[in-house]
Amino acid sequence: MRYHVLAADYDGTLATDGRVDPPTVEALRLLKESGRKLVMVTGRELDQLLEIMPEIDLFDRVVAENGALLYRPQDKEEVKLAEAPPADFIDRLKARGVGPISVGRVIVATWEPHQAAVLDVVREMGLELQVIFNKGAVMILPSGVNKATGLDAALRDLGLSAHNVVAVGDAENDHAFLSSSECAVAVSNALPTLKERADWITSRDHGRGVVQLIRGLLEDDLAGLAPKLIRHHVLLGEDDQKQEVRISPYGLNILVAGTSGGGKSTLTTGLLERLSESRYQFVIVDPEGDYDELELTMKLGDPKNAPTVDEVEELLSRPETPNVSVNMLGIDLKDRPGFSDQLLPRLQDLRAHTGRPHWVVVDEVHHLMPAAWQPAPLVIPKELQGMLYITVHPDSVAPALLESVDVLLAIGEHPEKTIRLFCETSGKPEPAGLEAVELDRGETLAWFLKEDRPPFRVKTAPPKIQRRRHSRKYAEGNLGPDRSFYFKGPEGKLNLRAQNLVAFLQLAEGVDDATWQHHLQQGDYARWFREGIKDDELGEAAEQVAATEGLSAEESRTQIKEAIEDRYTLPAERVTSA
Repeated sequence: MRYHVLAADYDGTLATDGRVDPPTVEALRLLKESGRKLVMVTGRELDQLLEIMPEIDLFDRVVAENGALLYRPQDKEEVKLAEAPPADFIDRLKARGVGPISVGRVIVATWEPHQAAVLDVVREMGLELQVIFNKGAVMILPSGVNKATGLDAALRDLGLSAHNVVAVGDAENDHAFLSSSECAVAVSNALPTLKERADWITSRDHGRGVVQLIRGLLEDDLAGLAPKLIRHHVLLGEDDQKQEVRISPYGLNILVAGTSGGGKSTLTTGLLERLSESRYQFVIVDPEGDYDELELTMKLGDPKNAPTVDEVEELLSRPETPNVSVNMLGIDLKDRPGFSDQLLPRLQDLRAHTGRPHWVVVDEVHHLMPAAWQPAPLVIPKELQGMLYITVHPDSVAPALLESVDVLLAIGEHPEKTIRLFCETSGKPEPAGLEAVELDRGETLAWFLKEDRPPFRVKTAPPKIQRRRHSRKYAEGNLGPDRSFYFKGPEGKLNLRAQNLVAFLQLAEGVDDATWQHHLQQGDYARWFREGIKDDELGEAAEQVAATEGLSAEESRTQIKEAIEDRYTLPAERVTSA
């Protein structure tokens, strides 16, 4: 379910001439019975609402006074979301002949044409107040308070996200909370300026329009509106014609696949950064701790402390939690698939109740969900949505999982072979006209499986912020024989193993110049940084050093060392001795 909340304005939307008719009340009741939440967002004062809306308890939260007051109908509790103006502000307005004046818990309201006098008093008193207009009403509120901020407070109180809200309104003061919601709806009697910015306009007016909206939610969760919600699409990059390529943030499964060192982590980090900027929540299932340095997430688990499924669920349930990365290094290798199998049903259940996390990222998916994967009974691969899988070996991933993929982003060498492996394993037909492609760094061969367009080259948008990596795993840990670096020299007479970056720097200082230069010019350092350390930016730095003409062995050693120490937190004794 995409929409867990209906947020509705009162006057002119739910109500006609100040009253909500019985068919609208019944529709609200049916929507509540479907498990969704109801939030009223109104400019009215609470006391007025309690008098004219006897069914107020239908709502889970009420945002009154144009965003300044939160009310919980179930326990009759009020929460002021801002401070009221000083008492002498009202006296000065009256002295200017402003009236009638209505004073709420926070809001002060009057009518046009008194706005000029109101603004004069605000300036004279040096107050941080703003004036909001609504159908002739002049509402005075603390600066920055509006229906969007009020709705945000209500959603935090409910532990929900604006990306799971459909909002409906009719007037000027509804712009803010409609634009902050995933789907913005205007009833047919709405002002033209609101209709221009709405994702959908009902064909009926007032409460009848709300009833029409509720029927759509109950029938198919407004699935027919999805193609119109392109304002939420997340940037992937540009195609060969310099046209932006964007991805829907809802309802898709993405597979990032390709050779080691091809840029999978850079592409994925860029996508996650842009999802986070748009306030979509994600969780990363990280078997090897490769996302510990990602500053967008709160971390669970490390090599010495295994995360638990309960911890993951509890952390994601907090409304203040942005994103979570789950480091599985503290879990025995053979037990990691089992942990993943326990986690996925819990994430599905959490989504069913809250809509979050919006995305689940599974790194090294071929380890956690291999070809022989038998999912837990509650996990149905074809029903999983908002999944981002990352793998070097698409042919080693469970076919049932691959069948659910909507977008394939092939990275690295021979991306056409990656697509063929995907098709062979998933049973999907190979796209027409698939030919050999040589990608430049930062490019991907993108295939949108549900579109007619064949796979095409995309220059992906990089992350905005260069990450400084703090992972002790790469700096001091033991990466194992297969992922270590070996100084062998030009004639292969050496076999000096660097199992981490500290060992690499120590050995680099001791090997002869010929050995150092041999590996530098062969691109071995750049390759290891990308494939063993999984750091594309460090690999690129090594390539730049290798391509710089006239550098001595000592100079290139120094530049590689500085690039490592700029990105990684190394032990204090290592930094001192260097």
